[in-house]
Amino acid sequence: MTSQSLSARKVKNVTMIGLTVIGTILALIPLFSIFAYVIARGMPAINIDFFTELPKPLGEEGGGMVNAIVGTLIVVGISGLIGIPVGIMSGIFLSEYGRNRFGRFISFLTDVLLGVPSIVVGIFVYVLLVLAMGGFSAYAGGIALSILMIPAVTRTTEEMLKLIPSHIREAGLALGLPKWRVILFIVLPSATRGIVTGVMLAIARVMGETAPLLFTAFGNRYWHSSLSDPIATLPVQIFTYAISPYKEWQAQAWAGALTLIVIVLIFNILARVITYRKNH
Repeated sequence: MTSQSLSARKVKNVTMIGLTVIGTILALIPLFSIFAYVIARGMPAINIDFFTELPKPLGEEGGGMVNAIVGTLIVVGISGLIGIPVGIMSGIFLSEYGRNRFGRFISFLTDVLLGVPSIVVGIFVYVLLVLAMGGFSAYAGGIALSILMIPAVTRTTEEMLKLIPSHIREAGLALGLPKWRVILFIVLPSATRGIVTGVMLAIARVMGETAPLLFTAFGNRYWHSSLSDPIATLPVQIFTYAISPYKEWQAQAWAGALTLIVIVLIFNILARVITYRKNH
């Protein structure tokens, strides 16, 4: 290799590294800009009352969103109990058993569901469940969010399992283990880190959804008495306050947006900590 060709390769290498660094910076600028702006607008309205009190009636100062914070965790919890197991099992099927016509059909439906607007899912659950139950409820909100969560978890699980080398599966099968045990105790644990990351991304996505909850959970200015009743959620409360003409409500909307971002950040940090401990 001549010195001229070596120099040309070095120039190309430095150029590509520079372009990737520039691309990374350009991607991070909007993220940090939005985060900084939300902090600047939301921090003035953050106080103890915001996390401990119910919303005040119109015209009264103060109040908080404690019912919306708890309601968001409940609704997202319901969606996770439904969406995460179904999504992981679907991803396992597509990766390990889906090399046939039925598997290709399920894969196609997953891609379609990934692109369905969330408001369509909200209307679907409204017609299918809310009207049948005779009212809005936390259950309906959780089911609507789980429908949005399932395809994301499915696709992530499938892709993570496909990254596991085939010789690992063959080694387990060679020991006489049935295929389901190889998948459950060898292949799946090897992909835990990527799957958990995908699950957290799915949770982060549904946690900020507003449109489906307007048709299902609806909202509540007070504490819900049961999961069969309308329930307050942060996205709906933020939407309601943000479009109002009152400055106090608009300030609390920014505080709610900041709280929502922090909750998502905490979930992602916990996922990183859990997967780090499992892999070390």
